[in-house]
Amino acid sequence: MLPAVWKRNDKKAKTVIIFVSALVFVAVIVLSRVKLNADMGFDVHIFAKINAAINSVVTVLLLAGLIAVKNKKYILHKRIMFSAISLSCLFLISYICHHLFSVETKFGGQGTIRYIYFFILGTHILLAAIILPFILFTAYRSLIGEYAKHKKIARITWPIWLYVAITGVLVYFLISPYYS
Repeated sequence: MLPAVWKRNDKKAKTVIIFVSALVFVAVIVLSRVKLNADMGFDVHIFAKINAAINSVVTVLLLAGLIAVKNKKYILHKRIMFSAISLSCLFLISYICHHLFSVETKFGGQGTIRYIYFFILGTHILLAAIILPFILFTAYRSLIGEYAKHKKIARITWPIWLYVAITGVLVYFLISPYYS
C-alpha cells in the first residue's frame, strides 16, 4: 500500500467535504436557472459535446482504475482516479457553461424511448446530485492511508460514479438531436 499523503483530521475533512458538496449542489441548482443572453460566436451546445466526451473518458478511467487496483498497481490506480476527479471538475465547469448560455432543450422522442429517456435522466440527475461527497470521502480515505475504509466506501462510490458517467453520455446522445 502507499503511504498516507495527508494527516488525518476527520472533523475538518467532513466539514470541508460537506461544505464543498453543498456549495457545488447549490451552485448547479442556482446557475441552471440563470440564462445569459450572450452571443458566444459559436454553437453553445459544444459544451454538451465536451461533457459527453469527458464522461466517456471518465468511464474509461473508472474502469482502468478498477483494473489497476485489482492488479495491485496502487500508484497507477491513484493517478487514474485523480485524473477522473480532475476531469469531473472540468465537466462541472463545462456543464455550468452549457446551462448558462443555452436555452432549455425539450426531449422530442415519443413512445417507449420517451419513458426510457426520462428514467435515465431522472436516475442520472439524482445520483449525480449525491455522488460528489462520496467521491471526496473516498479520495480522503485514500489520502490519509485508511485503505480498508477507502475500499469499503469505494464499493459504493465506484458503481454510482460509473453509472453517472455512462448515463451522462446516454442522455447526451438521446437529447442532442433536439438541440436547436
